[in-house]
Amino acid sequence: MTEYPRAGTSVTLVLLRHGSSLSNEDQSFGGWNDVPLSERGVEQARMAGHKLKRKGVRFDLAYSSVLTRASSTLTHCLDALGQPCIPTVSDWRLNERHYGRLQGMKKSEAAKLYGDEQVRIWRRGFRERPPLITPGEVHDSFGELRYAGLCRSQVPLGESLQDTRARVRQCWDELIYPELTRNRNVLLVAHGNSIRALLMEVDGISEDRIGSVEVPNGIPLVFHMRPRNGGFLRVI
Repeated sequence: MTEYPRAGTSVTLVLLRHGSSLSNEDQSFGGWNDVPLSERGVEQARMAGHKLKRKGVRFDLAYSSVLTRASSTLTHCLDALGQPCIPTVSDWRLNERHYGRLQGMKKSEAAKLYGDEQVRIWRRGFRERPPLITPGEVHDSFGELRYAGLCRSQVPLGESLQDTRARVRQCWDELIYPELTRNRNVLLVAHGNSIRALLMEVDGISEDRIGSVEVPNGIPLVFHMRPRNGGFLRVI
């Protein structure tokens, strides 16, 4: 039986986009490429931990994607927070959106190749996919050790935000939301698009509005949630 937070109590969910990566700094599409944090990104991760420490938040567990820029951000953040030993879970479903043929390409180069407006539609639209790669190409992650056990259909060749939301929502429903209903405070470190997908679940942002939502690197987004009638959580 699911245990819901007691009436009058609240739980805390913090969403944190990874610190600035080398892809962010050279204005290229990172996607599922395993791009490391820059020095600035490491500092942003530590600053996020210091901010959360000042707020006095105690976390029960933390999640990140399986990409290094997210897991490293989580490690630096928890160290600065003074909570380095809490349980952590890495899940591929929290990965950044896969940008297909745009992956690894500078945004200026993509604009020259496809046009500014088309690139804008791919980046900010909900249903539009960029050009897909073909299986076995350089940016195909299928077969990498971190994705061992996944079938071909689970490892994308390119995604829309709608595609990204589908896998993120599955992770939310199976892992994250149940922990919140057990009155556990959760820190989640992910990526710009996977966090935008989560905001559609957490904050009820519509498909029409999500394109204008920006998620900055290294800035904690703090949500306090309480049970409502029927036991579901709502943001307060």
